[in-house]
Amino acid sequence: MNTPERKPLLLDFEKPLFELENRIEHIRQLAKENSVDVSDQIHQLEQRSVQLREEIFTNLAPTQRLQLARHPRRPSTLDYIQSISQEWIELHGDRCGGDDPALVGGIGRIDGRSVVMLGHQKGRDTKDNVARNFGMASPGGYRKAIRLMNHANRFKMPILTFIDTPGAWAGLQAEELGQGEAIAYNLREMFRLDVPIICTVIGEGGSGGALGIGVGDRLLMFEHAVYTVATPEACAAILWKDAKKSPQAAEALKITAEDLKELGILDDLLPEPLGGAHSDPLKASNILKTSILRHLSELDALSPQQRRDRRYQKFRHIGVFLEASA
Repeated sequence: MNTPERKPLLLDFEKPLFELENRIEHIRQLAKENSVDVSDQIHQLEQRSVQLREEIFTNLAPTQRLQLARHPRRPSTLDYIQSISQEWIELHGDRCGGDDPALVGGIGRIDGRSVVMLGHQKGRDTKDNVARNFGMASPGGYRKAIRLMNHANRFKMPILTFIDTPGAWAGLQAEELGQGEAIAYNLREMFRLDVPIICTVIGEGGSGGALGIGVGDRLLMFEHAVYTVATPEACAAILWKDAKKSPQAAEALKITAEDLKELGILDDLLPEPLGGAHSDPLKASNILKTSILRHLSELDALSPQQRRDRRYQKFRHIGVFLEASA
């Protein structure tokens, strides 16, 4: 019995490229069936395909980058953890009665070194997304995260966090269980930890939900990831009472990696394979691992006090601006 071929999940701006690649494949099949040599024509079309891919993915608008950051097949926290580590043991529970599947974490080993890794986890399909609450962590998730980070600090293991959430869970029960307090507690406690902390935005970094595991010595971010105080849709709804103005909001919010690098918030912009991280997850993982090991080596050269001081100063300088004189 033949299994049905899985259709690609295409974004609007990817359709011209997909149509061209389909055309190349169709010509190749016809030539094979009729024993005709069309290698020159196929070569020209393949060159055009490479050129078109470069044109599309090097000139993306902020809203298009947001679409890529939310792509259902974009590598997730668990994908990266399993790819960059030789060993991985997931740990569960916040020791207060809950275990939030939207925020996962545990102990792993990278190049022989023990580290604690944790991050937001989205689902691959609707059922999985519902189970993981679309990567929106509850208070229990953030309490589990700080428990694991304290464990890392106790045993002198570096902390790697992976950010990929539209925001913290904003449900009534989340508020009843102390969502704001849980995130605020994490923000305070992460500043006092002695061990190196490297935070990476792998997809969508939204609001306090991202910051709850985002206080670190270094902030890394993939090329097509986004990091924002509020989703463009929410911002547009608040400012203009019209979610359709989200492209305008995305432009104003400065959500892209290039914007954050220019503003001095980002420490390292990680290039993605042409077509996005989901087009070549293994290559994206290798890029991430190389960057993490480099930054860990630099942070190892600092004393715990120096790391804490620099971490504090890093965040004190975020948001500082100068007004133009009259």
